[in-house]
Amino acid sequence: MNEINEFIQQNDFLQQLVAQMSLLEIVVKGLIIGIVASAPMGPVGVLCVQRTLNKGRAYGIVTGCGAAVSDIIYALITGYGLSFIYDFIHNERNLFWLQLCGSIMLLCFGIYTYRTNPAKNTHKVSRNRSNLIHNALTGFFITLSNPLIIFLFLAMFTPLSFMLPDLPFIEQAIGYLSILGGAVLWWLFITYAVNKLRNRFDVRGIWIINRIIGAVVITASFVSVVLLLTGIYSFH
Repeated sequence: MNEINEFIQQNDFLQQLVAQMSLLEIVVKGLIIGIVASAPMGPVGVLCVQRTLNKGRAYGIVTGCGAAVSDIIYALITGYGLSFIYDFIHNERNLFWLQLCGSIMLLCFGIYTYRTNPAKNTHKVSRNRSNLIHNALTGFFITLSNPLIIFLFLAMFTPLSFMLPDLPFIEQAIGYLSILGGAVLWWLFITYAVNKLRNRFDVRGIWIINRIIGAVVITASFVSVVLLLTGIYSFH
């Protein structure tokens, strides 16, 4: 292994290739985190769907994008909070327990999402086409009012080893922008799907989406727990 590392260090092309692969890994992880953080149909998700149905897709998109900006604030708080325990998380044994706890937290989150009834979050939305900025701000502040999302980010950062504070600023920026990009991609997808299926989309449709998301998160987190406990793979 040492000989391979020395060979890579002596070869500029291989160094660039490894750097690009590492950057791609950061982007992929960031996109996954952004999508998973946005996907569950909480109050903002339901509001986004309702506005898409009642006002048009643009209003649903800006609502989701407002929530995405709030998400990135909490992602930054989580990421830089981890920098204060830098030495702790870079100990392999400690990192193992953090990854295991994170996977278990994610499993609980998946179960909660699967069992949540989104009908409880529905409410009448006016058809008045209010200002787009107003719609974005409501999405932002509704999400910002729920600091518990920090625990969701923590549950995803540790199993994926998304520890950015020890990386160069450019790579950190790309990582956090990837989270934002993943969130925006989700809102673009969900508003597109709702807009296309508007005649057949109702509360049951939201409930089905919640169930699918919950099942995916449960499966992924369960697999990560098994892999960690068996020592087959560690996420770093």
